[in-house]
Amino acid sequence: MVSEDAVVSDGAVVSDGAVVSDDTVALGDVVFGFGAHSGFDTGPELLTLARQADRDGLDLFSLSDHPYLGERLDAYASIGFILGRTHRLAGFANVTNLPTRPAALLARTVTALSALSDGRLVLGVGAGGRWDRIADLGVPRLSPADAVVAFEEAIVLVRLLSGGGPPVTYHGRHYRVDQITPAPVPPPPVWTGSVGPRSLAVTGRVADGWIPGHAADWLSDRYRTSRPVIDEAAAAVGRDPGQIRTVFNLPGRITDRPLPSTRDRDGRWIGGSVGQWADELTVAVREHDAAGFLLFSPGGGTPDPTSLKNWATEIVPRVRAAIA
Repeated sequence: MVSEDAVVSDGAVVSDGAVVSDDTVALGDVVFGFGAHSGFDTGPELLTLARQADRDGLDLFSLSDHPYLGERLDAYASIGFILGRTHRLAGFANVTNLPTRPAALLARTVTALSALSDGRLVLGVGAGGRWDRIADLGVPRLSPADAVVAFEEAIVLVRLLSGGGPPVTYHGRHYRVDQITPAPVPPPPVWTGSVGPRSLAVTGRVADGWIPGHAADWLSDRYRTSRPVIDEAAAAVGRDPGQIRTVFNLPGRITDRPLPSTRDRDGRWIGGSVGQWADELTVAVREHDAAGFLLFSPGGGTPDPTSLKNWATEIVPRVRAAIA
């Protein structure tokens, strides 16, 4: 939460711990993209996919952030490189491994990338998951409750250190800065990967978007029980819950012919033909307030080039036309 010692930059509002920028960078109403893993052995292929997606009119790409895995390229270095080789595609870490990236330095990273890419950046952030591996990097282990406090403080601090204005002094429980000048660019949108009720409430208080965990979609119990927690927390601090978008990680197959069923026995989306995808996503937007979709392979990895092409040039245009 914001301490009494916090000095807030111009253009931001602090209310019961919430800092909401008046100048947040906005993407389109409904966004379409793809997710990937950035391995050393697949770097060239990743760049090829991103440039293909850029040409084909997709909105964004996401990379996972697991700095304790030696076979992975650094997420933010990779995002910066790809942004420099594309023209309209936005990038984000899905989600930033916050415990390993101090909030003040994270603020410097994301504002620099946003400035250099004309605002083509989203800050995806989470409280931290694989704590055994995180601790292996020498990061002090936090309890679940403390991790959520640090999560909220980090979002607040990134916002305070963006948008220009006078120097910021912030003394939180986990983060502290003294007389640090904010970057002269707006903060990027902040999307979270919240799962538990406390972190979901943080999303409602201070974030711009939510990515349901475990690739849960709009028909899942996880979505139905979690989204009201976000909405209630937003309303409690005077925010419009409808302004917090839900963006879905969506693994699945794109098939040549319609499938007998597009969901498995547990009700999870498995894919289907171009028409089945377009129909399902149109309903998700119209009836369930979906604000974005990120294509993953059926196993949750990087899509193959053919699937990404079909997604960008066949499915996405149909959905965009249907919801226009």
